[in-house]
Amino acid sequence: MNSRSEGFLNDIKPWFGTIALLPLVIFYTINNGQFTFIDYVNVLIHEGGHGVFKIFGRFIYTLGGTLMQIIIPSMFVIYYWIKRKKFGAQIFLVWLGENLMNISVYAADARAQKLPLLGGNKVYHDWTWLLSQTGLLEQDQIVGNIFYGTGILMFIIVMITPLLLKEIESTNIGLNL
Repeated sequence: MNSRSEGFLNDIKPWFGTIALLPLVIFYTINNGQFTFIDYVNVLIHEGGHGVFKIFGRFIYTLGGTLMQIIIPSMFVIYYWIKRKKFGAQIFLVWLGENLMNISVYAADARAQKLPLLGGNKVYHDWTWLLSQTGLLEQDQIVGNIFYGTGILMFIIVMITPLLLKEIESTNIGLNL
């Protein structure tokens, strides 16, 4: 391999993760938050969130499912970001973005209540109750769009992570005192 080829490979190497995740980002963007395979895991995390946050009262209990859907992938993003592991951070940013898009569908359904709920008629729609309590029920579409837009923002961050999380070269500072 000549030096020009090596230089090119070194230039695009930080972008391999972005290139690999691009089809997934496109798929989730086109999918508009509709249920996919990863949402089986997300539903378990969501329901677990209700149990974790139950001790904080009804409002936080109800919000807890959504909170946990955001907290779990965010913890991994933060971990990998701090460790400067680009691809790990990117994978979990995709998961976070997908979760936010999934939440957007649930929040936007607050008035219509057309989504099937685990527990059937015995349970209440989290976002109907939350938005009713805050006087924002009529704004369910706006709330859904905010979650969706935040999901898109996560996907943009995935795509530009190599610009944001560059390799740090160690510097040896010698103090000759």
